[in-house]
Amino acid sequence: MILSSLLAFALAAQPVDLVVTHGTVVTVDAQRRVLADGAVAIDKGRIVAVGTGAEIAAAYAGRESLDAGGGIVMPGLVNTHGHAAMVLFRGVADDLRLMDWLQKYIFPAEARNVTADFVRAGTRLAALEMIESGTTTFVDMYYFEDQVAEVAKQAGIRAVAGSTVIDFPAPDNKTREEALAYAERYIKKWKGDPLVTPAVAPHSTYIGSPETLKAVDELSRRYDVPLLIHLQESPDEQRTILERYHKSSTEHLRDLGVLRKGVLGAHGVWLNERDRRILIDNNVGVAHCPQSNMKLASGAAPVKEMLAEGLRLGLGTDGAASNNDLDMFEEMLTAALLSKHASVDPTAASAAQVLEMATLGGARAVGLEDQFGSLEKGKRADLIVVSLDAARLHPLYDPVSHLVYATKGADVRHSVIEGRVVMRDRKVLTLDAAAVVSEAERFHQQVVESLKR
Repeated sequence: MILSSLLAFALAAQPVDLVVTHGTVVTVDAQRRVLADGAVAIDKGRIVAVGTGAEIAAAYAGRESLDAGGGIVMPGLVNTHGHAAMVLFRGVADDLRLMDWLQKYIFPAEARNVTADFVRAGTRLAALEMIESGTTTFVDMYYFEDQVAEVAKQAGIRAVAGSTVIDFPAPDNKTREEALAYAERYIKKWKGDPLVTPAVAPHSTYIGSPETLKAVDELSRRYDVPLLIHLQESPDEQRTILERYHKSSTEHLRDLGVLRKGVLGAHGVWLNERDRRILIDNNVGVAHCPQSNMKLASGAAPVKEMLAEGLRLGLGTDGAASNNDLDMFEEMLTAALLSKHASVDPTAASAAQVLEMATLGGARAVGLEDQFGSLEKGKRADLIVVSLDAARLHPLYDPVSHLVYATKGADVRHSVIEGRVVMRDRKVLTLDAAAVVSEAERFHQQVVESLKR
Protein backbone atom coordinates (compact mmCIF):
# COMPACT_ATOMS: atom_id res chain seq x y z
CA MET A 1 0.00 0.00 0.00
CA ILE A 2 2.79 2.43 0.98
CA LEU A 3 4.76 1.41 -2.12
CA SER A 4 1.81 2.04 -4.43
CA SER A 5 1.18 5.45 -2.84
CA LEU A 6 4.80 6.45 -3.38
CA LEU A 7 4.60 5.24 -6.97
CA ALA A 8 1.44 7.23 -7.59
CA PHE A 9 3.08 10.34 -6.13
CA ALA A 10 6.16 9.91 -8.31
CA LEU A 11 4.05 9.56 -11.42
CA ALA A 12 1.92 12.58 -10.51
CA ALA A 13 4.82 14.93 -9.78
CA GLN A 14 5.98 16.92 -12.80
CA PRO A 15 9.77 16.83 -13.23
CA VAL A 16 11.38 20.29 -13.24
CA ASP A 17 14.95 21.53 -13.23
CA LEU A 18 15.01 23.06 -9.74
CA VAL A 19 12.85 23.34 -6.64
CA VAL A 20 13.67 25.88 -3.92
CA THR A 21 12.23 24.74 -0.59
CA HIS A 22 11.95 25.48 3.14
CA GLY A 23 11.83 29.27 3.09
CA THR A 24 9.56 32.21 3.68
CA VAL A 25 8.75 33.30 0.14
CA VAL A 26 8.32 37.06 -0.40
CA THR A 27 6.82 37.18 -3.89
CA VAL A 28 6.35 40.93 -4.65
CA ASP A 29 3.50 39.73 -6.87
CA ALA A 30 0.24 41.62 -7.46
CA GLN A 31 -1.17 40.37 -4.15
CA ARG A 32 2.18 40.92 -2.36
CA ARG A 33 1.95 37.37 -1.01
CA VAL A 34 4.31 36.25 1.73
CA LEU A 35 4.29 32.46 2.16
CA ALA A 36 5.58 31.39 5.57
CA ASP A 37 6.52 27.89 4.41
CA GLY A 38 6.88 28.38 0.70
CA ALA A 39 8.63 26.90 -2.29
CA VAL A 40 9.36 27.76 -5.92
CA ALA A 41 9.46 25.35 -8.89
CA ILE A 42 11.69 26.29 -11.83
CA ASP A 43 12.10 24.78 -15.29
CA LYS A 44 13.97 25.91 -18.41
CA GLY A 45 14.90 29.21 -16.81
CA ARG A 46 11.31 30.14 -15.91
CA ILE A 47 9.24 30.02 -12.76
CA VAL A 48 6.70 27.22 -13.10
CA ALA A 49 4.93 27.66 -9.77
CA VAL A 50 5.08 29.48 -6.43
CA GLY A 51 3.19 28.05 -3.49
CA THR A 52 3.34 26.45 -0.10
CA GLY A 53 5.92 23.76 0.47
CA ALA A 54 3.21 21.11 0.51
CA GLU A 55 1.66 22.33 -2.77
CA ILE A 56 4.96 22.40 -4.63
CA ALA A 57 6.09 19.03 -3.22
CA ALA A 58 2.85 17.41 -4.34
CA ALA A 59 3.05 18.74 -7.89
CA TYR A 60 6.76 18.97 -8.79
CA ALA A 61 9.90 16.86 -8.50
CA GLY A 62 13.13 18.80 -8.91
CA ARG A 63 16.13 17.29 -10.67
CA GLU A 64 18.05 19.67 -8.40
CA SER A 65 16.99 21.17 -5.10
CA LEU A 66 18.00 24.23 -3.13
CA ASP A 67 17.21 24.27 0.58
CA ALA A 68 16.54 27.79 1.87
CA GLY A 69 17.18 26.55 5.40
CA GLY A 70 14.39 28.61 6.92
CA GLY A 71 15.62 31.81 5.27
CA ILE A 72 13.80 34.27 3.05
CA VAL A 73 13.30 33.50 -0.65
CA MET A 74 12.77 36.70 -2.65
CA PRO A 75 13.13 38.12 -6.16
CA GLY A 76 16.69 38.95 -7.11
CA LEU A 77 17.57 42.62 -6.70
CA VAL A 78 17.54 44.87 -9.77
CA ASN A 79 20.27 47.52 -9.74
CA THR A 80 18.82 50.08 -12.17
CA HIS A 81 21.83 52.34 -12.60
CA GLY A 82 25.57 51.85 -12.56
CA HIS A 83 28.86 51.77 -14.37
CA ALA A 84 30.18 48.32 -13.48
CA ALA A 85 33.79 48.70 -14.59
CA MET A 86 34.19 51.80 -12.42
CA VAL A 87 34.76 49.53 -9.42
CA LEU A 88 38.40 49.90 -10.50
CA PHE A 89 38.12 53.61 -9.61
CA ARG A 90 36.61 52.87 -6.18
CA GLY A 91 37.90 55.50 -3.75
CA VAL A 92 40.07 57.26 -6.33
CA ALA A 93 38.40 60.65 -5.77
CA ASP A 94 36.05 61.33 -2.86
CA ASP A 95 34.33 64.26 -1.15
CA LEU A 96 33.77 66.38 -4.27
CA ARG A 97 30.85 67.94 -6.08
CA LEU A 98 29.61 66.08 -9.16
CA MET A 99 31.08 68.34 -11.87
CA ASP A 100 34.45 68.70 -10.10
CA TRP A 101 34.53 64.94 -9.53
CA LEU A 102 33.75 64.23 -13.18
CA GLN A 103 35.81 66.88 -14.94
CA LYS A 104 38.91 66.99 -12.73
CA TYR A 105 39.25 63.32 -11.80
CA ILE A 106 36.96 60.77 -13.45
CA PHE A 107 37.07 61.90 -17.09
CA PRO A 108 40.91 62.23 -17.02
CA ALA A 109 41.28 58.87 -15.23
CA GLU A 110 39.04 57.21 -17.80
CA ALA A 111 40.95 58.75 -20.71
CA ARG A 112 44.23 57.38 -19.33
CA ASN A 113 43.09 53.95 -18.21
CA VAL A 114 39.90 52.63 -19.81
CA THR A 115 40.52 49.91 -22.37
CA ALA A 116 38.66 46.74 -23.29
CA ASP A 117 40.84 44.80 -20.82
CA PHE A 118 40.15 47.35 -18.07
CA VAL A 119 36.40 47.10 -18.63
CA ARG A 120 36.54 43.31 -18.69
CA ALA A 121 38.44 43.13 -15.39
CA GLY A 122 36.29 45.77 -13.72
CA THR A 123 33.04 44.18 -14.80
CA ARG A 124 34.17 40.79 -13.51
CA LEU A 125 34.90 42.33 -10.11
CA ALA A 126 31.55 44.14 -10.14
CA ALA A 127 29.67 40.98 -11.15
CA LEU A 128 31.30 39.08 -8.30
CA GLU A 129 30.35 41.79 -5.81
CA MET A 130 26.79 42.04 -7.11
CA ILE A 131 26.14 38.29 -7.09
CA GLU A 132 27.54 38.01 -3.57
CA SER A 133 25.20 40.78 -2.36
CA GLY A 134 21.97 39.65 -4.03
CA THR A 135 21.80 41.55 -7.32
CA THR A 136 20.59 39.38 -10.19
CA THR A 137 20.06 42.14 -12.79
CA PHE A 138 22.17 45.24 -13.32
CA VAL A 139 21.64 48.18 -15.65
CA ASP A 140 24.92 49.50 -17.02
CA MET A 141 26.10 52.38 -19.15
CA TYR A 142 29.79 52.59 -20.01
CA TYR A 143 32.41 52.09 -22.70
CA PHE A 144 33.39 48.86 -24.49
CA GLU A 145 29.93 47.61 -23.60
CA ASP A 146 30.42 44.44 -25.61
CA GLN A 147 32.95 43.42 -22.95
CA VAL A 148 30.38 44.13 -20.23
CA ALA A 149 27.89 41.88 -22.02
CA GLU A 150 30.46 39.10 -22.47
CA VAL A 151 31.38 39.14 -18.78
CA ALA A 152 27.73 39.22 -17.68
CA LYS A 153 27.02 36.20 -19.86
CA GLN A 154 30.01 34.30 -18.45
CA ALA A 155 29.12 35.22 -14.87
CA GLY A 156 25.49 34.24 -15.37
CA ILE A 157 24.13 37.60 -14.23
CA ARG A 158 21.36 39.43 -16.09
CA ALA A 159 22.36 42.76 -17.64
CA VAL A 160 20.68 45.64 -19.40
CA ALA A 161 23.87 47.02 -20.89
CA GLY A 162 23.95 50.41 -22.60
CA SER A 163 26.59 51.37 -25.14
CA THR A 164 27.63 54.99 -24.61
CA VAL A 165 27.26 57.51 -27.44
CA ILE A 166 28.66 60.99 -26.76
CA ASP A 167 29.91 63.96 -28.77
CA PHE A 168 33.55 64.01 -27.67
CA PRO A 169 36.27 61.33 -28.02
CA ALA A 170 35.67 58.43 -25.62
CA PRO A 171 37.90 55.48 -24.71
CA ASP A 172 36.13 53.14 -27.12
CA ASN A 173 35.06 55.43 -29.96
CA LYS A 174 36.49 58.79 -31.00
CA THR A 175 33.50 60.22 -32.87
CA ARG A 176 29.74 60.14 -32.61
CA GLU A 177 29.54 58.28 -35.90
CA GLU A 178 31.94 55.60 -34.67
CA ALA A 179 29.99 55.28 -31.42
CA LEU A 180 26.68 54.88 -33.27
CA ALA A 181 28.16 52.26 -35.59
CA TYR A 182 29.66 50.38 -32.62
CA ALA A 183 26.33 50.53 -30.79
CA GLU A 184 24.46 49.13 -33.79
CA ARG A 185 26.88 46.21 -34.18
CA TYR A 186 26.65 45.56 -30.46
CA ILE A 187 22.84 45.58 -30.49
CA LYS A 188 22.68 43.18 -33.43
CA LYS A 189 25.05 40.79 -31.64
CA TRP A 190 23.14 40.66 -28.35
CA LYS A 191 19.52 41.25 -29.32
CA GLY A 192 17.45 38.27 -28.17
CA ASP A 193 20.01 36.91 -25.72
CA PRO A 194 18.32 35.36 -22.65
CA LEU A 195 20.62 37.19 -20.19
CA VAL A 196 21.83 40.35 -21.91
CA THR A 197 19.48 43.09 -23.09
CA PRO A 198 21.45 45.54 -25.25
CA ALA A 199 20.70 49.25 -24.85
CA VAL A 200 22.06 52.63 -25.91
CA ALA A 201 23.23 55.36 -23.54
CA PRO A 202 23.68 59.00 -24.64
CA HIS A 203 24.95 59.92 -21.15
CA SER A 204 23.05 63.17 -20.56
CA THR A 205 21.45 66.27 -22.06
CA TYR A 206 24.43 68.43 -21.04
CA ILE A 207 26.96 66.25 -22.89
CA GLY A 208 24.78 65.01 -25.75
CA SER A 209 23.80 67.50 -28.45
CA PRO A 210 20.22 67.48 -29.79
CA GLU A 211 21.53 65.80 -32.94
CA THR A 212 23.19 63.04 -30.91
CA LEU A 213 20.13 62.50 -28.74
CA LYS A 214 17.91 62.19 -31.82
CA ALA A 215 20.34 59.79 -33.52
CA VAL A 216 20.49 57.57 -30.42
CA ASP A 217 16.71 57.68 -30.11
CA GLU A 218 16.32 56.56 -33.72
CA LEU A 219 18.72 53.66 -33.15
CA SER A 220 16.91 52.64 -29.97
CA ARG A 221 13.52 52.69 -31.69
CA ARG A 222 14.75 50.85 -34.78
CA TYR A 223 15.93 47.89 -32.74
CA ASP A 224 13.41 48.25 -29.88
CA VAL A 225 16.01 48.43 -27.11
CA PRO A 226 16.13 50.56 -23.94
CA LEU A 227 17.67 54.03 -23.85
CA LEU A 228 19.61 55.00 -20.71
CA ILE A 229 20.47 58.58 -19.75
CA HIS A 230 21.46 60.65 -16.71
CA LEU A 231 18.54 62.96 -15.96
CA GLN A 232 18.37 66.07 -13.78
CA GLU A 233 21.00 64.81 -11.39
CA SER A 234 22.54 68.06 -10.08
CA PRO A 235 21.96 71.82 -9.76
CA ASP A 236 24.82 72.36 -12.24
CA GLU A 237 22.96 70.33 -14.88
CA GLN A 238 19.80 72.27 -14.16
CA ARG A 239 21.53 75.61 -14.72
CA THR A 240 23.38 74.46 -17.84
CA ILE A 241 20.29 73.13 -19.62
CA LEU A 242 18.13 76.08 -18.57
CA GLU A 243 20.71 78.53 -19.95
CA ARG A 244 21.23 76.50 -23.12
CA TYR A 245 17.64 75.54 -24.01
CA HIS A 246 15.46 77.62 -21.63
CA LYS A 247 13.78 74.48 -20.31
CA SER A 248 14.46 71.47 -18.08
CA SER A 249 16.25 68.34 -19.29
CA THR A 250 12.94 66.46 -19.20
CA GLU A 251 11.19 69.11 -21.29
CA HIS A 252 14.14 69.11 -23.69
CA LEU A 253 13.92 65.33 -24.18
CA ARG A 254 10.15 65.55 -24.61
CA ASP A 255 10.51 68.22 -27.27
CA LEU A 256 13.07 66.06 -29.10
CA GLY A 257 10.57 63.19 -29.11
CA VAL A 258 12.81 60.88 -27.06
CA LEU A 259 10.55 59.96 -24.14
CA ARG A 260 8.65 56.65 -24.07
CA LYS A 261 8.52 53.30 -22.27
CA GLY A 262 11.99 51.77 -22.16
CA VAL A 263 13.71 55.11 -21.54
CA LEU A 264 15.37 55.16 -18.11
CA GLY A 265 16.54 58.41 -16.51
CA ALA A 266 19.16 58.03 -13.80
CA HIS A 267 18.90 60.04 -10.56
CA GLY A 268 16.00 62.47 -11.21
CA VAL A 269 16.99 64.46 -8.13
CA TRP A 270 15.69 67.78 -9.45
CA LEU A 271 12.48 66.67 -11.15
CA ASN A 272 9.67 69.10 -10.35
CA GLU A 273 5.98 68.27 -10.54
CA ARG A 274 5.78 69.27 -14.22
CA ASP A 275 8.79 67.12 -15.12
CA ARG A 276 7.40 64.13 -13.25
CA ARG A 277 4.05 64.45 -15.02
CA ILE A 278 5.83 64.37 -18.38
CA LEU A 279 7.73 61.22 -17.40
CA ILE A 280 4.62 59.49 -16.07
CA ASP A 281 2.57 60.35 -19.16
CA ASN A 282 5.32 58.87 -21.35
CA ASN A 283 5.95 55.73 -19.20
CA VAL A 284 9.58 56.75 -18.58
CA GLY A 285 11.44 55.15 -15.66
CA VAL A 286 13.72 56.75 -13.09
CA ALA A 287 16.61 55.13 -11.23
CA HIS A 288 16.93 56.56 -7.71
CA CYS A 289 20.54 56.43 -6.42
CA PRO A 290 20.40 57.83 -2.88
CA GLN A 291 23.91 57.01 -1.66
CA SER A 292 25.65 58.47 -4.70
CA ASN A 293 23.41 61.54 -4.61
CA MET A 294 24.17 62.07 -0.93
CA LYS A 295 27.92 61.58 -1.34
CA LEU A 296 28.14 64.04 -4.24
CA ALA A 297 25.75 66.42 -2.45
CA SER A 298 23.51 66.43 -5.51
CA GLY A 299 20.38 66.60 -3.37
CA ALA A 300 17.53 64.33 -2.31
CA ALA A 301 15.15 63.08 -4.99
CA PRO A 302 11.41 63.68 -4.38
CA VAL A 303 10.76 60.00 -3.68
CA LYS A 304 7.61 60.60 -1.64
CA GLU A 305 6.00 62.41 -4.58
CA MET A 306 7.34 59.94 -7.17
CA LEU A 307 5.76 57.03 -5.32
CA ALA A 308 2.48 58.81 -4.67
CA GLU A 309 2.17 59.85 -8.32
CA GLY A 310 2.92 56.37 -9.69
CA LEU A 311 6.18 57.07 -11.49
CA ARG A 312 8.12 54.00 -12.69
CA LEU A 313 10.74 54.13 -9.94
CA GLY A 314 13.68 51.79 -9.49
CA LEU A 315 16.72 51.81 -7.24
CA GLY A 316 20.39 51.87 -8.20
CA THR A 317 23.82 52.14 -6.65
CA ASP A 318 25.49 54.20 -9.38
CA GLY A 319 29.12 53.29 -10.00
CA ALA A 320 31.40 52.28 -7.14
CA ALA A 321 33.52 55.38 -7.77
CA SER A 322 30.75 57.48 -6.22
CA ASN A 323 29.05 55.14 -3.76
CA ASN A 324 31.48 53.20 -2.98
CA ASP A 325 29.94 49.72 -3.11
CA LEU A 326 27.28 47.83 -5.04
CA ASP A 327 25.25 46.49 -2.10
CA MET A 328 21.58 46.99 -2.93
CA PHE A 329 20.50 46.14 0.61
CA GLU A 330 22.41 49.20 1.81
CA GLU A 331 20.76 51.18 -0.96
CA MET A 332 17.30 50.06 0.20
CA LEU A 333 18.00 51.17 3.76
CA THR A 334 19.36 54.51 2.58
CA ALA A 335 16.42 55.08 0.25
CA ALA A 336 13.93 54.43 3.02
CA LEU A 337 15.65 56.67 5.57
CA LEU A 338 16.54 59.52 3.21
CA SER A 339 12.99 59.82 1.88
CA LYS A 340 11.66 60.08 5.42
CA HIS A 341 14.33 62.58 6.46
CA ALA A 342 14.01 64.79 3.38
CA SER A 343 10.20 64.96 3.57
CA VAL A 344 10.00 64.99 7.39
CA ASP A 345 7.43 62.22 6.98
CA PRO A 346 8.03 58.71 8.39
CA THR A 347 5.44 57.29 5.99
CA ALA A 348 7.15 58.71 2.86
CA ALA A 349 8.51 55.36 1.64
CA SER A 350 7.43 52.22 3.46
CA ALA A 351 9.52 49.07 3.64
CA ALA A 352 7.18 47.39 1.15
CA GLN A 353 7.50 50.29 -1.30
CA VAL A 354 11.29 50.34 -1.06
CA LEU A 355 11.53 46.56 -1.51
CA GLU A 356 9.39 46.93 -4.62
CA MET A 357 11.67 49.72 -5.91
CA ALA A 358 14.61 47.31 -5.64
CA THR A 359 12.85 44.44 -7.44
CA LEU A 360 9.70 44.82 -9.55
CA GLY A 361 10.05 48.60 -9.61
CA GLY A 362 13.47 48.28 -11.19
CA ALA A 363 12.14 45.99 -13.89
CA ARG A 364 9.24 48.37 -14.48
CA ALA A 365 11.60 51.37 -14.67
CA VAL A 366 13.43 49.84 -17.63
CA GLY A 367 10.22 48.57 -19.23
CA LEU A 368 10.84 44.86 -18.59
CA GLU A 369 8.38 44.15 -15.78
CA ASP A 370 6.87 41.25 -17.72
CA GLN A 371 10.23 39.46 -17.58
CA PHE A 372 11.55 39.67 -14.01
CA GLY A 373 11.30 41.51 -10.69
CA SER A 374 8.79 39.28 -8.86
CA LEU A 375 8.27 35.61 -8.15
CA GLU A 376 5.38 34.70 -10.44
CA LYS A 377 4.59 31.89 -12.82
CA GLY A 378 6.05 32.48 -16.26
CA LYS A 379 8.67 35.02 -15.24
CA ARG A 380 12.40 34.45 -15.57
CA ALA A 381 13.67 32.52 -12.58
CA ASP A 382 15.79 35.11 -10.77
CA LEU A 383 15.73 34.74 -7.00
CA ILE A 384 17.94 34.89 -3.93
CA VAL A 385 17.86 33.24 -0.53
CA VAL A 386 18.62 35.44 2.47
CA SER A 387 19.94 33.64 5.53
CA LEU A 388 18.46 34.57 8.90
CA ASP A 389 21.45 33.29 10.87
CA ALA A 390 22.81 36.70 11.91
CA ALA A 391 21.98 37.88 15.42
CA ARG A 392 20.64 41.19 14.07
CA LEU A 393 17.93 39.29 12.19
CA HIS A 394 16.25 38.01 15.37
CA PRO A 395 13.49 38.10 16.37
CA LEU A 396 11.60 38.20 13.07
CA TYR A 397 8.15 39.83 13.04
CA ASP A 398 7.92 41.09 9.47
CA PRO A 399 10.12 39.64 6.68
CA VAL A 400 9.69 42.71 4.46
CA SER A 401 10.77 45.04 7.26
CA HIS A 402 13.83 42.87 7.89
CA LEU A 403 14.84 42.90 4.23
CA VAL A 404 14.88 46.70 4.11
CA TYR A 405 15.96 47.74 7.59
CA ALA A 406 18.20 44.94 8.89
CA THR A 407 19.55 42.75 6.07
CA LYS A 408 23.01 43.21 4.52
CA GLY A 409 24.35 41.91 1.25
CA ALA A 410 26.54 39.47 3.16
CA ASP A 411 23.37 37.72 4.40
CA VAL A 412 22.60 36.45 0.89
CA ARG A 413 23.33 32.72 0.89
CA HIS A 414 22.17 31.45 -2.50
CA SER A 415 21.46 33.09 -5.86
CA VAL A 416 19.56 31.73 -8.86
CA ILE A 417 19.54 33.56 -12.20
CA GLU A 418 17.68 32.33 -15.29
CA GLY A 419 17.05 29.11 -13.33
CA ARG A 420 20.76 28.47 -12.76
CA VAL A 421 22.30 28.36 -9.29
CA VAL A 422 25.13 30.89 -9.59
CA MET A 423 25.91 31.08 -5.86
CA ARG A 424 25.44 28.30 -3.35
CA ASP A 425 26.34 28.67 0.32
CA ARG A 426 28.12 32.00 -0.39
CA LYS A 427 30.36 30.48 -3.06
CA VAL A 428 29.95 32.02 -6.51
CA LEU A 429 30.02 29.10 -8.95
CA THR A 430 30.44 31.05 -12.17
CA LEU A 431 33.53 33.09 -11.31
CA ASP A 432 36.90 32.28 -9.73
CA ALA A 433 36.82 34.88 -6.95
CA ALA A 434 40.57 34.82 -6.24
CA ALA A 435 41.41 35.19 -9.92
CA VAL A 436 38.91 38.03 -10.36
CA VAL A 437 40.38 40.00 -7.45
CA SER A 438 43.95 39.31 -8.58
CA GLU A 439 43.14 40.51 -12.10
CA ALA A 440 41.55 43.69 -10.75
CA GLU A 441 44.56 44.43 -8.55
CA ARG A 442 46.79 44.46 -11.64
CA PHE A 443 45.15 47.75 -12.64
CA HIS A 444 45.60 49.38 -9.22
CA GLN A 445 49.14 50.66 -9.74
CA GLN A 446 48.33 51.69 -13.31
CA VAL A 447 45.52 53.94 -12.07
CA VAL A 448 47.74 55.38 -9.30
CA GLU A 449 50.48 56.24 -11.79
CA SER A 450 48.04 57.74 -14.26
CA LEU A 451 46.74 60.21 -11.67
CA LYS A 452 50.25 61.63 -11.14
CA ARG A 453 50.46 63.00 -14.68
